[in-house]
Amino acid sequence: MKFGGMKKKTYLCTQHQNSSIMAKENIRIKDIAERAGVSVGTVDRVLHNRPNVSKVALEKVNKALEEMDYKPNVYASALAYNKKYTFYIVLPKHEQEAYWDEIEEGAQACTDFRRDFGITLKYMYYERFNNAAFTRMVREFLTEKFDGVIIVPTTLEQTARFTEKLTDRQIPYVLLDSYMPDLKPLAFFGQDSFASGYFAARMLMLIANKEKEIALVKQTRDGKVGSKQQANRETGFRHYMVDHFPDVKITEVDLPLDEERKEYNSILEKFFNTHPQVHHCITFNSKAHIVGEFLQKSNRRNIQIMGYDMVPKNEECIRQGSISFLIAQHAYQQGYASVDALFNAIVLKREVNPVNYMPIEILTKENVDFYRRTAI
Repeated sequence: MKFGGMKKKTYLCTQHQNSSIMAKENIRIKDIAERAGVSVGTVDRVLHNRPNVSKVALEKVNKALEEMDYKPNVYASALAYNKKYTFYIVLPKHEQEAYWDEIEEGAQACTDFRRDFGITLKYMYYERFNNAAFTRMVREFLTEKFDGVIIVPTTLEQTARFTEKLTDRQIPYVLLDSYMPDLKPLAFFGQDSFASGYFAARMLMLIANKEKEIALVKQTRDGKVGSKQQANRETGFRHYMVDHFPDVKITEVDLPLDEERKEYNSILEKFFNTHPQVHHCITFNSKAHIVGEFLQKSNRRNIQIMGYDMVPKNEECIRQGSISFLIAQHAYQQGYASVDALFNAIVLKREVNPVNYMPIEILTKENVDFYRRTAI
């Protein structure tokens, strides 16, 4: 089944408009019937995809519709059907004021905007790095009734097992954060993560081109970063460095996930004490504020940090000057657009663009006030 598509020569209108319909130049059913040489009832059945229409009559009506350049009022049609739709968004468990909060805010804003069409958005969370828990979540999730899903993927293998079941049920799904083209989603919203990492390296080295060593701050569990997106950013970053600055040493600093803040401070204190020549560091997740807040407390002012995402803690650090650069990926807009894609495909039966890359923008203390978080 092809989601979001509309077969050629298929036309929809509102159920209650039997004597007239809103279309180009207020074309009425009666006008179409006269042009086609068939009854009003036949036209009504064709417009509503009802049975008991002969092949000859169908061809006559479709020819008349084409000649009259008929345009169905899909919004009025969807409202008139008065159907209810349930969408789910599947996200990693997260703390407050995290990157994922903005995804949720944007998704909820679009749901509220489309509330007249009977859309409800529900949330389901999974624990990263826990395959067994993800499997249980999927099993529970599939007992629910729903019309479309927005998914922040885990591993390709785990996500594929999930999306195969959705495909079997002919339920469309949108991917956020990490693009996995092999899964053939209805749509993807997010940055080109490789290009984003490559861009980050280029921007960083405009000011660090004289340095011999830079720090790459990571958060891992069992040696793995939290998402494919982060891994792809690092790959893009390292490609740029190999191509243009092969002699610069990249030293990794690991801040293990789920540790307490005092442990992070201890790790960072030890690193910067033993690497006094490091003046620039980068992180590919939304936790640059961990380093930024450490620098504020330790009064280290000779270190530049580049990070990702305009979450509140990062925003405060960039205003205070302890983070120098942030790369924004418009999380709010991703959430909003993902719900809108499901709405267009499922409710309005419209085609949607399958790959939607967010802009790669760099923010500093000087331009952070102009970042348009909610613009669509």
